Amino acid sequence: MSDNRLRRIAIVGGGTAGWMAASMLARALPGYGCAIVVIESPEIGTVGVGEATIPPMIDLLRFLDINEADFVRHTLSTYKLGIKFTDWRRIGHTYWHPFGTFGARINLRPFFHSWHKAQACGLDPRFNDYSLCAALGDAGKFRFPDNTGQTEAAGLRYALHFDAGLVARYLRAYSHRLGVEHLERTVAGATRCANGNLDELVFADGSRLHADLFIDCSGFRGVLIEQELKTGYLQWTDMLPCDRAVAVPTEMTSGRPPYTLSTARNAGWRWRIPLQHRAGNGYVYSSAHISDADALEDLLAGVGEKTLAEPRYLRFVTGRRRQLWSHNCVALGLASGFLEPLESTSIHLVMSGVYKLLEHFPDRSFDPENIASYNAETIDEIERIRDFIVLHYSLTHRDDAPLWRYCRSMRIPDTLAQRIELYRRTGRIRIKAGELFSDLSWFYIFDGMGVRPASYDPLMDVVKDDQLRGILARLAQSTAAAVDPAPSHDSYFSPRANEPVQ
Repeated sequence: MSDNRLRRIAIVGGGTAGWMAASMLARALPGYGCAIVVIESPEIGTVGVGEATIPPMIDLLRFLDINEADFVRHTLSTYKLGIKFTDWRRIGHTYWHPFGTFGARINLRPFFHSWHKAQACGLDPRFNDYSLCAALGDAGKFRFPDNTGQTEAAGLRYALHFDAGLVARYLRAYSHRLGVEHLERTVAGATRCANGNLDELVFADGSRLHADLFIDCSGFRGVLIEQELKTGYLQWTDMLPCDRAVAVPTEMTSGRPPYTLSTARNAGWRWRIPLQHRAGNGYVYSSAHISDADALEDLLAGVGEKTLAEPRYLRFVTGRRRQLWSHNCVALGLASGFLEPLESTSIHLVMSGVYKLLEHFPDRSFDPENIASYNAETIDEIERIRDFIVLHYSLTHRDDAPLWRYCRSMRIPDTLAQRIELYRRTGRIRIKAGELFSDLSWFYIFDGMGVRPASYDPLMDVVKDDQLRGILARLAQSTAAAVDPAPSHDSYFSPRANEPVQ
């Protein structure tokens, strides 16, 4: 049989997405005999506003065989135990979306069913008594999971906050060590084969590069996936109306909390991400409800710290490409679409896209059924994440500003409406295999936004009220015992961390 293997993969665009894709492919394909080249334009900057991650980022470091402590040191990362939401349900209200376990299974049922029964019995359980990550976060503490499995900390999970520019630099050096080539060129276009596949990249200086598989990490422009292949774009602005963001780094004048802070504002929401050397701040907003100047004024007023750079504005259209893989081109990162970073999913979707590409890794025949399978799986994941983000907006109780009044009455996807209705009636959350956000994650948003189910799982009635009260007390004691000896989050970092390690 003739050798039909890919001989060269061209990644258009650097930044976090491009160098993450290069790192993962180089790690996964040793000895395959396929060259990997990243084409990065010296004239085009990267967006770099996504600096918070979720626990699969830790799994990625293990996949790449990168020492986590070394990565944290070079990228000035901090640890993240979840997201704290303020003013989303109503002004003055705060709730958590923590990582890790919540309570313990009782009668083989997820703990949130016990939570529902406790509320129905008038026990008024306290959230932080059963979430170690939330309890640590509010105490400004951090600890690593207990790998022995013997203590409450065995269920702890965490992620990272990091400087996206430093991560791109780190992964570029990693990729170089694995043999990835790097070209500084500006892509002006591409030539096509008779079957419609991309053939060669055409650079602004007139030179060309042939590849078999092209990965578009060129950002919103979609140099290949849209400008050349014209796959089209599906907008979701009717259910996710924010369309702009402004970001600015500031000095870190107080302790570094081990969580991302998301604060709802009249026209959107602000983020705050603590790094070792600075704080990342931003405002995601609807341009129909606030001007760019007023958005920046609101952001700076909320920050109250010295800025370290000029504000950066970003315009976006929430949605996705109609096809994420077209012909012999796969889109990743902003080239594939955009979901606002409310749940820190941007970097995860790059990782997930590469994992799925490896599961559907092609030869030069580019079987259309293989491509269709990749698109179906990737689109399903993106749309499930979309539903989860829409959930935060649609459940708000706020009616103090036009944006929030719109969100309370806007049409939402049928898939989301069905999930909300099931929870309202029964307290149940049904998750498909492979969904990013677990039933616990959905519970955190439902409960945090004030949705109280009409009933609880009848199997919980096997547990008597006095038994449940005793179990809850023991779980609370166990959580407190895990929090008390934990060191402060700040203690993991140099007090003068202000420059990356060379």
